[in-house]
Amino acid sequence: MTTSTFKSIRAITLLAISLLSFVLILSACGNNNSNGAAEGNKSTTTSAETTTDTPKASKEIRIGYQKYGTVNILKAKGTLEKRFESEGYKVTWTEFPGGPQLLEALNVGSIDIGHTGEAPPIFAQAADTPLVYLSHEPVSPKSEGIIVPKDSKIATLADLKGKKIALNKGSNVHYLLVKALEKAGVDYKDITTVFLKPGDARVAFENGSVDAWVIWDPFLAAAQTATGAKLLTDGEGLVSNIEFYLASRTFAEANKPAIDSFIDELNKVDEWSKANQKEVAALLSPQLGIDIPSLELASARRDYGVLPIDDAIIEAQQKIADTFFDLQLIPKEITVKDATLK
Repeated sequence: MTTSTFKSIRAITLLAISLLSFVLILSACGNNNSNGAAEGNKSTTTSAETTTDTPKASKEIRIGYQKYGTVNILKAKGTLEKRFESEGYKVTWTEFPGGPQLLEALNVGSIDIGHTGEAPPIFAQAADTPLVYLSHEPVSPKSEGIIVPKDSKIATLADLKGKKIALNKGSNVHYLLVKALEKAGVDYKDITTVFLKPGDARVAFENGSVDAWVIWDPFLAAAQTATGAKLLTDGEGLVSNIEFYLASRTFAEANKPAIDSFIDELNKVDEWSKANQKEVAALLSPQLGIDIPSLELASARRDYGVLPIDDAIIEAQQKIADTFFDLQLIPKEITVKDATLK
């Protein structure tokens, strides 16, 4: 190898080493910058997490309701949602055809709060549903009744003997039927009960599949205005017909502020409803799919105002429970007081 050639190779080698060193230096600087940026982003994120208030997750309140009642007015006005939203709750609504179905949903944990008449909570308690009574509306005996078609030959309660009578099993009108038959001297075993939800019962009533129908407002009012049905009797002198507000025990015990807010909003809307009967009918008509005249008739037959659960109410409920047990309509004796908040 000549001296010239050796010098050339040495020069190329030194150049390669220099280039490699330069690349390594650039790479190291790039990595340092990248790591520094990553650390900076992480720090910013952490800072944001520690300095920004995370919104509280809304707790859900699931309310079951039926076709008619103060709860429907509350739903239509939207005031409950606004109040609960300010208190960190989200409201969901589920409609049921009757009290028994509503309390079945409460039993399986699908809803937290609902409203029914006197009989459904008794049947539910006998089925070990963990419910509690919260409050109630005033007595409303004229808001339920026993009707027959306008051309029926049935003229008295005694004429119901041997007849087919439609009703929603375990509903408030179940007790009305028991008391009406008792007044007429007709044994409960001497009639045939046909257990149907209100919508199906209306069809059976109109096509003659049943002889009579025991039903509550607004279905009672709608049947009277639309078909001219004859009222054999309402609850006057027979039953009190009280609407109760109920909740699952677990929910009620864990959410007392929410229960208090619910009752307070019911009170407010009841006060408004008492003074605005026509407005109530107009407000509920599109929600319920029932004509305004029928709703005005139903509204005029009830009173408004949320009342506390007291010893007299518990005693009255116990009397109904004992009657149902004697008739073997519930499988065991119950103590109504067990379903109250301590």
